[in-house]
Amino acid sequence: MNLNLSNTFDNALPSDPNTENYRRKVFKATHSYVTPKVPSDPKLIHASTEMIKAIGLDTKAIKTQDFIDIFSGSKIQPNTKPYAMAYAGHQFGNWAGQLGDGRAINLFEVAHQGKRWALQLKGAGETPYSRQGDGFAVLRSSIREYLCSEAMFHLGVPTTRALSLILSGDEVLRDMLYNGNAEYEKGAIVCRVAPSFIRFGNFDLFAARNDLKNLKRLTDYTIKYFYPHLGNPSQATYIQFFNDVAARTLEMIIHWQRVGFVHGVMNTDNMSILGLTIDYGPYGWLERFDFGWTPNTTDKQNKRYRYGNQPNIGLWNLLQLANALYPLVEDAEPFEAALNTYKEDFDVKSLNMMRSKLGLHVQNKNDYELINQLENCLTLHEVDMTIFFRLLSHYKQDNPQLGLEIVKDAFYKFETIKDHILKQWTVWFNFYDKRLQVEHLTDQERQDQMNMVNPKYVLRNYMAQLAIDDANKGSYKLIDELFQLLKRPYNEQPKHSKWFAKRPEWARHKVGCSMLSCSS
Repeated sequence: MNLNLSNTFDNALPSDPNTENYRRKVFKATHSYVTPKVPSDPKLIHASTEMIKAIGLDTKAIKTQDFIDIFSGSKIQPNTKPYAMAYAGHQFGNWAGQLGDGRAINLFEVAHQGKRWALQLKGAGETPYSRQGDGFAVLRSSIREYLCSEAMFHLGVPTTRALSLILSGDEVLRDMLYNGNAEYEKGAIVCRVAPSFIRFGNFDLFAARNDLKNLKRLTDYTIKYFYPHLGNPSQATYIQFFNDVAARTLEMIIHWQRVGFVHGVMNTDNMSILGLTIDYGPYGWLERFDFGWTPNTTDKQNKRYRYGNQPNIGLWNLLQLANALYPLVEDAEPFEAALNTYKEDFDVKSLNMMRSKLGLHVQNKNDYELINQLENCLTLHEVDMTIFFRLLSHYKQDNPQLGLEIVKDAFYKFETIKDHILKQWTVWFNFYDKRLQVEHLTDQERQDQMNMVNPKYVLRNYMAQLAIDDANKGSYKLIDELFQLLKRPYNEQPKHSKWFAKRPEWARHKVGCSMLSCSS
């Protein structure tokens, strides 16, 4: 396979001298070399032609055995040495120590058209960091990751990407809900793609062990290849590096809030140093608008990673990164300033994001109250977030009495809206109509603008579960249908309007459609 290999991570950074593949603590190294396990009968389920081209391959490569061999882990690309990365992390707010790539194996890096891509297999076998795991992944979680990473990209959300989804031919034992009912499931392998898979946790590991030499090497490497505009390493460079990471992290989370995405596992080991959405586990999109919702069964009690708390968790995680980078600067004040900037910028960017969702461009002193009242209304009744904002774009000025009628299909039980709930909605639509008088856009111009930020289609959990159910029966047509649908989430796509619908009642409490676990 003809690729422009340009491996930097394993060439520039210290590797684990022990090349045996058994669980262990790894010191003074960013990675351990490991060979993927050869799957018994790999079969290609789907591949992204967009990412095929992005890494410099012809789309014809998809049909070759070489493609399946390389991206299933059956064969090693010449002149490469696959490796698993070492990192640590705070999980659910608690220090977890060394973690690392337990079921991810980095194949190589390629350079193409001025961009650098790292390619990584998820589910290709155990590594020294697998702990109690077997290093494999099941089909259901692999489908979810494959579809979601590409869907997020086309929503305009910073994210890792996906190249291919391959059935391994092997059975994998999993306890889906961690309730003692383990069963064998189909195994699969996803090839994930990103400029880099470095996480906050990579810095956490060296800082926790007071390995300042390698902390500096990792930081300098990251700046050189992914923040080159910052220049040569220095204390000032490290501070600006942290500022940039904080800004990218905030941008990512603002996009999450805009489209109603909930990550579900915002541990520091799941935070990209590039501000990309990484590690698609028990994620979900809001069905009902609910600041307190999380898709993660593990987080069901405390709801640490709930929708409304994601910006705060981003800040908390950045504080841990600041603590890790502190030894390179030995001055807390610039880190504190950056964290305060994050908080201030969130208030401004969040307000502007909500303005855009409402079709507002002129800044007005009453906007915060308008948005606050809307959010209060949305939480009074079961209202689908995605559908509500998409339908709201049809609102015509000077018709507040028709407001609820326009968005009624977003309500799960519209006929039950009465009394104080009806009154609050009536007050809000009058407020909104009055606010629109300040704007200069026509109704059509406002609708066009709103439809650029409010998607019509998102990957709802029940949609992914339908594709999973079909795939378990050997049919992959729905995977492709959703993949193509989600490449144009802001377009009307009338042929696919069946997906512009509230979660069906059968999916309300169905496993995989409401709450999910970290099991994969």
